[in-house]
Amino acid sequence: MNMRADFDEMIRDLNAEILKMGTLVEEAIQKVVIALTNCDLSLAEEIINGDTHINGMEIMIEDFCIRIIATKQPVAGDLRNIITCMKIASQLERMADHAVHIAKNVVRLKECKTTSLLAHIPRTGEILVDMVHDVLTAFINQDADKAMEIAGRDKEIDDLHYKSMSEIISCMIGEQETVADGIGYLFTDYFFERLGDHVTNICEWIVYNKTCEHRELKSKDFIWHREPFL
Repeated sequence: MNMRADFDEMIRDLNAEILKMGTLVEEAIQKVVIALTNCDLSLAEEIINGDTHINGMEIMIEDFCIRIIATKQPVAGDLRNIITCMKIASQLERMADHAVHIAKNVVRLKECKTTSLLAHIPRTGEILVDMVHDVLTAFINQDADKAMEIAGRDKEIDDLHYKSMSEIISCMIGEQETVADGIGYLFTDYFFERLGDHVTNICEWIVYNKTCEHRELKSKDFIWHREPFL
């Protein structure tokens, strides 16, 4: 096998590991929405216990990337692709952490009766699962246009987040007994909003990988910066 074919095979293996990790994160988000809406403590514990495996995958992917760089000395687009994989693995690991934070809140709020405060969570979870699934496809296809479209969906998550915050705070003001649980729900809602931000970050790295341009997809206007040496 020549050097290029060997390198390409390593990249295929690397992409496959990113897909595996991303699929686990997607499943964790699906499960945590179910656990939260159904007060399913056993499912919440399953999410918490599964985080160790996802953490291990991030370390393995980073080590693999370092080994490729050290042994193959990639440049230009090849190097950019490997760095993108490392960045995406880091973002996926943080997403798994947020799913764990939400799962821990499910355990803590097991006695909570104010389930009306979760009204927007199913829709938020649905959007997030679709975003994660699609962003993994965009990564494999190196589809920058699709990545930018996916990042645009984060606005709906932000809108639902602000709506949820307003409703939770109003409930806490009107009913003193809901304050303790309300604080837990505020944090839970914040973690869902952060999940959307991490997907957007992945989108930005996909765009960078394809175009060699850094774009701030979260802001109203893009901030452009091109790396001339890549």
